[in-house]
Amino acid sequence: MSDRKKPEQGAVVVGVDGSPPSRRALRWAVRQAEATGMKIVAVYAWRPPTRYGTGVMVMPGVEWAEEARAALYSTVETFSARWPNVPIEQRVIEGHPAAVLLEQAEGADLLVVGSRGHGGFMGALLGSVSNHCVHHATCPVVVVPDPV
Repeated sequence: MSDRKKPEQGAVVVGVDGSPPSRRALRWAVRQAEATGMKIVAVYAWRPPTRYGTGVMVMPGVEWAEEARAALYSTVETFSARWPNVPIEQRVIEGHPAAVLLEQAEGADLLVVGSRGHGGFMGALLGSVSNHCVHHATCPVVVVPDPV
């Protein structure tokens, strides 16, 4: 089964990377889906770590996709228990987070992202992924802000 399939209408795509902003985005998305009768497509985009100038850094024994899948599952599990009537489909896809989210949001009713996730520097109002999604998505985008 390929995780790259795109959602049909009636879906809220949400970017999840385990960070507090992405957990807030998932919470917002689940509440929206509950209110509108839609399903959630939780997407975790991952890439192996790289070192500048050397390409992919390979570490023996590390299964990056499985670690991403476990992180997504543990994040979604809490929300599934609290909102059992909201279907949450989980997808783990290798690629740049912005590109993966935009691809997955094609045909969806809504894309939800946190204001920034892992890797963003703390002073940014919007992270590079959320900023890119706002400017390039083919569906409405909700950026869930950090609490003040």
